[in-house]
Amino acid sequence: MEFEGKIALVTGVGHGLGLETARQLRAMGASVYGADVHADEVAEVVAELGAGRVRQMDVTDPAAWADWSAEVLAREGRIDILVNNAGGVVGQVHHPVEEVADGAWDAVLRVNLTAAFYGIRAVAPPMKRQRGGAIVNISSGAGRSVSLTGIQAYTSAKAGQIGLTRQMAYELGPYGIRVNCVAPGFVRSNPTTEKQWEGMGEQGQRELVASVPMRRLGYAQDIADGVLFLLSDRAAYITGQVLSIDGGMQLF
Repeated sequence: MEFEGKIALVTGVGHGLGLETARQLRAMGASVYGADVHADEVAEVVAELGAGRVRQMDVTDPAAWADWSAEVLAREGRIDILVNNAGGVVGQVHHPVEEVADGAWDAVLRVNLTAAFYGIRAVAPPMKRQRGGAIVNISSGAGRSVSLTGIQAYTSAKAGQIGLTRQMAYELGPYGIRVNCVAPGFVRSNPTTEKQWEGMGEQGQRELVASVPMRRLGYAQDIADGVLFLLSDRAAYITGQVLSIDGGMQLF
């Protein structure tokens, strides 16, 4: 029960990496609160995490973050963990840069980068008062290299998350708050990645797997294991770091 007594917030908890992370935290003793934008998925997760612990929320809404953090603080008195997992390509596909609309660019940056900022801003005050906390941002291999789907805003936003992680680690370290980042490789964990996988065709799928040194794609549990390590006391002297969990795709 490594996280016994810890209060955790996890976004994008409706499926995939967020749900697996929430499950593992709960299994290890944490009191977990989740948020997701999809109402149908929220209803399903409520049955697992408990009434009052999962809310439908748009992570790009700063007022929603203020309400959520205040609600958890009123109920629990503290917040120990934040996992900024919500994100994605917002249903977009690649277009040549000259054809990318302003709104399309902004939407991807907001759900991946700006939302992570809002989350950190919301939990920083209670964590400072507690003189401790752990935050993990879920970036992507795209943030360390290029996007397989060629979506310019996604690569930029995920690289921005890495920069935000480093800056927040530097700023919040004196308060005992650690901020780290995980950069997953391609994981078939949600409807978007399944659509991308199917779009590759059999030849593209074989080529992708062959490009991974470990010759397999990752699972949601692979990513959650890394997240939990960075949240745990076993990583008590690790902050501002980017952990690639990608079977060796990013060898630096």
